Amino acid sequence: MRFLSFKYLYLNLFIVPFGGFGQSPIDYSNNLNWAALPNQMPEMLAIHCIDTLLWSKADVFYVYPTLNTKNSDKRWNVPIDDIEQRNKVQEIALPYQASAFVEAGRFYCPYYQSAHIRAYDGDDLRGEEALGLAYQDVRAAFLYYLEHYNQGRPIIIASHSQGSTHCGRLLQEFFDGKTLQNQLIAAYLPGIGILASDLKEIPLLTYPEQTGGYLTWNTFKKHIDQNTYVKWYKGREVINPVTWNTETYAEKKRHKGLLYYDNRIYSQLFATHMIDGAIWIERPKGKFFLMSLWMRNYHIGDINLFWQDIHDNVKLRTELFHENK
Repeated sequence: MRFLSFKYLYLNLFIVPFGGFGQSPIDYSNNLNWAALPNQMPEMLAIHCIDTLLWSKADVFYVYPTLNTKNSDKRWNVPIDDIEQRNKVQEIALPYQASAFVEAGRFYCPYYQSAHIRAYDGDDLRGEEALGLAYQDVRAAFLYYLEHYNQGRPIIIASHSQGSTHCGRLLQEFFDGKTLQNQLIAAYLPGIGILASDLKEIPLLTYPEQTGGYLTWNTFKKHIDQNTYVKWYKGREVINPVTWNTETYAEKKRHKGLLYYDNRIYSQLFATHMIDGAIWIERPKGKFFLMSLWMRNYHIGDINLFWQDIHDNVKLRTELFHENK
């Protein structure tokens, strides 16, 4: 899986009509339009779901990142029946991102007509329309989930990059200062720049046992990609996904583990540093050294770099949410 340098607009810029290009929302009563459901768990995701004790206590609603990035692909949105896109969801997003959350609750992941990466360039209004269409699908899936699946259970929102853009909008529309906020365990929104003012009532969570808010981070190398950092992340909200607070440094021994493509967990790989709006990690050693050389930054690893840290933290918050009710 090659590295992609993503650029992200801020949540408060996405004032896009729900209709996108005027297409009808996806029919989420059809199970084929879901990448994963509790009773429809893909094998590459299910291998990470050994403990289901928390499934009776919470739900996880996960939205995957931008996967259509080829310059040769002139489409603004990818149809949900596109086989290549579905394969990327099943073989990349679910096993290496969603798997960190799958033991924390009953798991839901809709397919949606995700926007091409060029939608974030900001030079073409069709990009905003494409993101609007993608959000229309995510919104329709979430509404169907609330009506037919949730049954009042607490909710974990999980996402990355474009998925975090759409989940940020879900928080704004359905949770922020609304009754549903009482069901929010936590929203994990890595891969975008979030302003403190984007969410009025939902706080940034700044210690590992806290619930009822959101978490966000963006991962760079020590030699930071300054153009991307300054344009999209500097001055935005951030926590350290090793300590789950605003400590500026977490030593290597505190890193719980990266999930690699051999499905093994590698722990204590790097120290983590927090700066204004982002984090940077020291270059991993051993088998990861050469791979890290050609990466411009570590955006693509925002989740799997900290897979075990996230896995353990989301389960902790779910357990504590119930104890505190």
